Amino acid sequence: MANRPKQPATSGSNQPALELHVPEPKFRPGDKADFSHLDIPEAGVQSRPDETSRPEDMRDLAYGLVRVLGEDNKAHGAWDPKLDPETLRTMLKKMALVRAFDERMFRGQRQGKTSFYMKCTGEEATSVAAAMALASDDMIFPSYRQQGVLLVRGYPLVEMINQIYSNKGDKLKGRQLPIMYSSREHSFFSISGNLATQTPQAVGWAMASAIKRDSRIAATWVG
Repeated sequence: MANRPKQPATSGSNQPALELHVPEPKFRPGDKADFSHLDIPEAGVQSRPDETSRPEDMRDLAYGLVRVLGEDNKAHGAWDPKLDPETLRTMLKKMALVRAFDERMFRGQRQGKTSFYMKCTGEEATSVAAAMALASDDMIFPSYRQQGVLLVRGYPLVEMINQIYSNKGDKLKGRQLPIMYSSREHSFFSISGNLATQTPQAVGWAMASAIKRDSRIAATWVG
């Protein structure tokens, strides 16, 4: 009996079967990264629209880069908040506290004291600055790297540690996974391990706030 030629694998719809593709990053840790393909504007050139501007007039902000800090380590342009030195020092202290807390809790995770821990290294300013700008009763819909918001709003470090270790001092009684904090008193919505779940929740909350005609803001993060 003659051997039949080998037929290519096909799917049930008589189409070529899918193949596994694992994308490789262009650069690995230790490599010198090349960002020449990115259009990085000079600090201060991006305009700042009025708060009442239409969304279509601000579309470029969602697809571009708003650069405020220049090579001279100073803020430039219309996005410069012109903060006083004391406020800047307060923000820097909060960011340093977040970094130190992350390092301590990450070591605890490596020692087997908790199942996992997520650091926010390099992202400290995204939560600390937002918390400083928002009112204390504005609602936060966080991902799992916004611990800076809680620290700015005065949430006790001990309470955060209790939640991470799920011990008897955990106010959530071990019902949430480590680092998935929740605090009604600090307007901090329960963290979800699934990405982007907070986005529709924040939109719904903001719509309710508008319907009630109050002045509270909903802020959310993804990733």
